[in-house]
Amino acid sequence: MTGSDVVFRVVATSAGDQRLRVEIDISAPFTSPSLKLSFPRWVPGSYFLREPIQHVSHLQAHDEVGQPLKVIRKEVDSIVIKDVQSVEKVRISYLLLCVDNTVRSNHFDETHLHLMPPFTWFLPVSGIGMNRMNMPHQVEFILPSSWNVSTQLNLEHVQERDGGRLHSFIAEHRDALLDGIAECNENEIHHFTVGGRQHSLHYWDAGGHAPHEVMLQRFINDMKSIIAEHHAVFGPLNEPYHTILHLTDGGRGGLEHTNSQTSMVPRTALHPGHVEEYRDLVSLFSHEYVHQWNVKRLRPKRFLDYDLQREVNTDLLWWFEGATSWIGDILCLRSGAWSPEDYFADMKRKLKRHHTRSGSSCQALCEASHEAWIHLYRSHAHSRETQISYYLEGELAMFALDAELRKRSKGATGVCDLMQVMYEKHNIYVEDESMRGVHYNDIRKALTSLPGGRRLGTFLDQITKEAGNLDLDKAFSTFALNYKPSEDVERKAGTESVVWENFAQGWLGVHVRSQGNKLKVTSHMQNSPARELLQVGDELIAIDALRVANAEQLKSCLKGKVGTSVRVMYARNSVIHNCVIDVLLEPKYPTVTTSDGNRLWKSTIRSRQVDSA
Repeated sequence: MTGSDVVFRVVATSAGDQRLRVEIDISAPFTSPSLKLSFPRWVPGSYFLREPIQHVSHLQAHDEVGQPLKVIRKEVDSIVIKDVQSVEKVRISYLLLCVDNTVRSNHFDETHLHLMPPFTWFLPVSGIGMNRMNMPHQVEFILPSSWNVSTQLNLEHVQERDGGRLHSFIAEHRDALLDGIAECNENEIHHFTVGGRQHSLHYWDAGGHAPHEVMLQRFINDMKSIIAEHHAVFGPLNEPYHTILHLTDGGRGGLEHTNSQTSMVPRTALHPGHVEEYRDLVSLFSHEYVHQWNVKRLRPKRFLDYDLQREVNTDLLWWFEGATSWIGDILCLRSGAWSPEDYFADMKRKLKRHHTRSGSSCQALCEASHEAWIHLYRSHAHSRETQISYYLEGELAMFALDAELRKRSKGATGVCDLMQVMYEKHNIYVEDESMRGVHYNDIRKALTSLPGGRRLGTFLDQITKEAGNLDLDKAFSTFALNYKPSEDVERKAGTESVVWENFAQGWLGVHVRSQGNKLKVTSHMQNSPARELLQVGDELIAIDALRVANAEQLKSCLKGKVGTSVRVMYARNSVIHNCVIDVLLEPKYPTVTTSDGNRLWKSTIRSRQVDSA
């Protein structure tokens, strides 16, 4: 037997209907008369049962001479192939619809293939010796001859085939197979080396639009700076790293893999002058790069062996996503890829999201992590008021934890140091298998072992296990960063006598979205005066008899109405209603302004590259 003698193959030479041909060859020996295979139900890093088997059609099975074998569907995600003990090889073939353009799915058209393995492969679960799944697998891509391939799988060889080119790779075992994303298109792959480690960037634009060359080179240069900062903190890894970048008209997202990432941003991120979009791109790249250490190699205990057929929950996503967000953005600042102005502009946006949602008073971080499977990707009418994002609130909690650590250690240690200690003790490659992976108490123990952390166990419990205990005022004060409500708009010369409060922006406390020519309520903000009167899904029609069709018109109608009541015409289930709502002054939430901070803040944002030189 050579490896597993299981070959996984895709044929992507024709994209007419965006269906990918998939083949799986499984050679004898077979251990029972029936061979059972199951399709993964979710993707690591995206905690939701997406049931990708729904995209499978034209499923068939044949033996080594092409004779059909009987296929029976089992459960929601499995198939059984009958009478296999007398055959030398089973070939399973099917078509796979690839129209979802996201970082966690397959997408296939005439310009590229983005392959997500858990959305692609049936996996044997019985009928062969299951030790074979932990052996090396052959993975084959048959592609147009002009296409280049980016993947963390190990290249074996490339050869010409009729109508295309065969790229053959080796996946070391099942998990490597499932983690081996690939981007295939004709665009140039940009290669570079940082600290002796090879890296690549392979982009694809959904509309075929070429990125601005200067901005593309700027991004590569910023990637190099960020990578160097990551290596200075955590130490370089040996394997090559591949960045796949999808540019679209508006999509955004990222998904981590052991030695690669797929990140998606609006294409304007690589257009000159789009400061916010570019800042988001830099942050996204850094976040996914941190995941190489935090979630791929350092994992919750329950993630040591992924079971992709069922939900596998953990209370620790506040660390594995929230801390990753905190570390990723701080390293953007340390590296110089972000300026202080970039950092504070991004923090202002996050603070606005934090203050306009009231879920933090109802839900703790551990609870939000535990409920990721039922809440994160399934929002409802009261989500903003009853739930929190373990990304956002986890990052703010780590900001507060870093402040406490810095204060008590006199600037010597912070959250990055906590990450280092945990990684050294609990990554999936440590010799003592019992130490691989973490529970909550492992994080707590690592924290209390740090200089300045000895008495911080209770603090960690309060900010992660209890709702409403995050004291941002204290954290910002510790760093001597200005944290207060934003100032009023500066008055223009000659208008000093105007009582501006009389013309202040009125506020109903609802989020709205234009759908076609309708303006609909999508959620309520904290302390909304419309909470008991308007429901999510209601269509706003008019304010004091003035038509409102978009958010700007609504805002205009409420200007100067603070302290008054307005007549609101709305439609609910296509029936017209009217109500009267008291207009409040738009709240002024505390935010952060650019500040040099004190020595503790400077110790947080100081580059570590000098230390590691």
